[in-house]
Amino acid sequence: LAAGGAGITAANKATSIYANYLEKKEKTRLELFTQVAEQAHQQAQADPKNANAWYWHAYALGRYSQGISVAKALAQGLGSKIRESLEKAIALAPAHADAHIALGAFHAEVIDKVGALIGAKKDKGLKLFQEALRLNPESAIAMIEYANALVMLEGERKMREATALYEKAAACKPQDAMEQLDVDLAQAELEE
Repeated sequence: LAAGGAGITAANKATSIYANYLEKKEKTRLELFTQVAEQAHQQAQADPKNANAWYWHAYALGRYSQGISVAKALAQGLGSKIRESLEKAIALAPAHADAHIALGAFHAEVIDKVGALIGAKKDKGLKLFQEALRLNPESAIAMIEYANALVMLEGERKMREATALYEKAAACKPQDAMEQLDVDLAQAELEE
């Protein structure tokens, strides 16, 4: 954080990934996501052309929203903030695969939990996942989130396709520690 700029982005990523995958206490997870959302928001205000600032703002708010319930988060107005930040990230960096994944997951989660509100659309969400996989075909998290969205949006009839995506994610060769966590997640889900 003290380095500023890209250092803030690195700190936000590290904190978010730790909170999402490794932190056991829900209260601490939510506090960490709140911290990242605030830091990323400040970074985006200071540098509005920084796609990663917008992305980490949305990511942290999205994970926070999942922790308090999507319906509750929408009632607090977080849904619009998440969608707008992800749309800004994609507008600034059209090849930002993770932003496509997150926006696809946003559409799926909103539709699954409360219906087609605040501009959430099934077809748009699924196309965002397809674009993410086109941009980064070896992304385990894209496969996992796409599989989850298929089940949320299409139900049992897409279970075979979702399982195939999980199997492919579990077989990915991770490029870094974060991707290893994604592969581990896919493998754990398949074992259940």
